[in-house]
Amino acid sequence: MARGGRSESSSKAGARATDFIYRDQAEPHATRKTEILKAHPEIKELMGPEPLTKYCVAGTVALQIFMAIWTQDWSWPYYLAAVYVVGATANHSLFLAIHELSHMLGFKNNSYNKLCGMVANWPIVFPYCITFKEYHMAHHRYQGEDGVDTDIPTWLEGWLITSTTGSYLEHTAKKAIFMFCQIFAYALRPMIVKPDLMPKGTWVVINFVVQFSFDAVMYYLFGYKVILYFLLSTFFAGSIHPTAGHFIAEHYVMEDNAETYSYYGPLNMLTYNVGYHNEHHDFPNIAWRNLPKVREIAPEYYDNLPQCKSWPGAILRYIFDDSIGPFSRVKRSGSVKDKKAE
Repeated sequence: MARGGRSESSSKAGARATDFIYRDQAEPHATRKTEILKAHPEIKELMGPEPLTKYCVAGTVALQIFMAIWTQDWSWPYYLAAVYVVGATANHSLFLAIHELSHMLGFKNNSYNKLCGMVANWPIVFPYCITFKEYHMAHHRYQGEDGVDTDIPTWLEGWLITSTTGSYLEHTAKKAIFMFCQIFAYALRPMIVKPDLMPKGTWVVINFVVQFSFDAVMYYLFGYKVILYFLLSTFFAGSIHPTAGHFIAEHYVMEDNAETYSYYGPLNMLTYNVGYHNEHHDFPNIAWRNLPKVREIAPEYYDNLPQCKSWPGAILRYIFDDSIGPFSRVKRSGSVKDKKAE
């Protein structure tokens, strides 16, 4: 066990986690996928891209451009309300459209997936859709692998938020601050933890050129407040926002030491069914529209797994439950050199 980390048997209910949970066994998704396909081979018919994705992306980007222009002269209270309610929700939806497209689930042709991802990237201001793919694929292939899966908080985050904290109120305040600013952790952590995974080449250059050209045109035509709308939408989309609850709900260990949780509530309608997260990790080549069908076909594999009932509830629990924090994640310390991508 690396760094003297805790095991499941050493964890105490209600105790503040001061180290990660280490496991020697492989992540559960590959094994479950094999079992499900053996029992339900018809699931293979669900695999492949979803044509509706490109239209959802186009509509959401158009909505954001319209809102950014329309709200320029609004008073600040109404402007910020529009940013939070409409802008942040729309940009979070675009985060997850880029997630779908990174799995090549918008088009059969991967170049079209990348180009559509760049369009989805427009209201987010910063070019990231090409870079995201490499890090996200590593998260799927090596879930929990120390130093490879950049979805896991770093030791520095754990030290700053939990290890250097005394009282419950201090711990709660630090977690609330982290949740408010978590977009920065998700944006910067991959490049810090695994800089060698940063993609290079033509597609990265195209992403930067396309994105900054869009930003420049919008600024030239409509002024700074349009860019501010996009920036604030991106910030709040990754802050304390109902849809951002999935960042916590998906893999933070909260119930029965499970390391992946699904959420089946209404916010899936705005987020490409990312709440069907066990289903997604079991079958990353099944597009968002068909993920509910996986559970319908194989309920015996999903209905008894621990579930997240509420994404906003997951945020509140993360902040106010003293036993949960950045160390509430599963890590695997084994070598990944011999692993193969799914």
